[in-house]
Amino acid sequence: MHFLDQAKIYVSSGQGGPGAVSFRREKYIQYGGPDGGNGGKGGDIIFLAVEGLNTLIDFRYAQHFKAPRGKGGAGRNRTGAGGDDLVIKVPVGTQILSEDKQHVLLDFTREGQRATFLEGGIGGRGNASYKSSTNRAPRQHQPGEPGEEAGVWLRLKLIADAGLVGLPNAGKSTLINKVTNADAKVGAYPFTTIHPQLGVVRHKAREFVLADIPGLIEGAADGAGIGDRFLGHIERCKILLHLIDATGDDPVDAWKTVCKELEKYGGGLSEKPQILALNKADLLDDELMADITKQLHAAGAKDVLPISGATGAGLDPVLDKIIEAVGENSSIERKDQPTEGSEEGDKAKDWSPL
Repeated sequence: MHFLDQAKIYVSSGQGGPGAVSFRREKYIQYGGPDGGNGGKGGDIIFLAVEGLNTLIDFRYAQHFKAPRGKGGAGRNRTGAGGDDLVIKVPVGTQILSEDKQHVLLDFTREGQRATFLEGGIGGRGNASYKSSTNRAPRQHQPGEPGEEAGVWLRLKLIADAGLVGLPNAGKSTLINKVTNADAKVGAYPFTTIHPQLGVVRHKAREFVLADIPGLIEGAADGAGIGDRFLGHIERCKILLHLIDATGDDPVDAWKTVCKELEKYGGGLSEKPQILALNKADLLDDELMADITKQLHAAGAKDVLPISGATGAGLDPVLDKIIEAVGENSSIERKDQPTEGSEEGDKAKDWSPL
């Protein structure tokens, strides 16, 4: 499945139905009078966060969404049928942005979260509603009110409890494959990961979601390499796992480079708690690992944990720290909590890529 985390769409709620002009004509009824009914309300545009989606790729091929209009009123004071609401299903973690991308209009962080984005137009009045003591045979009526239109951006920020960061080839893909059910591509060259990966970690009877994003290089905040585009996917994480390649040319510089890019990106990433893990410990002897750890401490790094993503050595203390940071309410457990406004209603027309 192709990954897409941004898409622009155009949405339009339904127009209200027109009111009717009608007069009652029945045998033996001398004075019938007006009986034109009102028009029906147009359909609303509703967004609904659902489980099972982790990409916006379907919105590349379907970009225009219009809710049905309301039906016109009829004689015998019959009100027109309302247009069905159009429910657009999006992945959990989707934000609805204004057309200029400057304002977050809606933010879906839980499965089942539902919000009405555009309201349908109100149906027009029929001529029966204009009847008065001085206007016994009105012919006035109203057309339905127009619906609302908007162009919006959908931006997906994956929901994860912990995020993996580091330079390319730090071993992030190997690690996430080792501790989760993910199947990330692993290769002996930079940027084998080209889009975010999610995996569920099961450790000591607890579960949490771990996110792996493409590697960062110096200047990523300015667009170098894949750039900082995917850093938004770890903005919701409670803790970051910072991987450093112990076999690299300068592990201290690698640590400083990633920290600098996180700070330049903003979004609170530099303030998030970090676990610093010195990866590929299985390839170096204890003396050399101790020397690199000492250099990192001298540069300002706090706790440094030696691990091996390939063999699994040293992973238990790292996972323990993540579970402690995540707490009792992981993103997996939050799915089971009730969400306000999760009922779709009896009358709705769904649009779903499922």
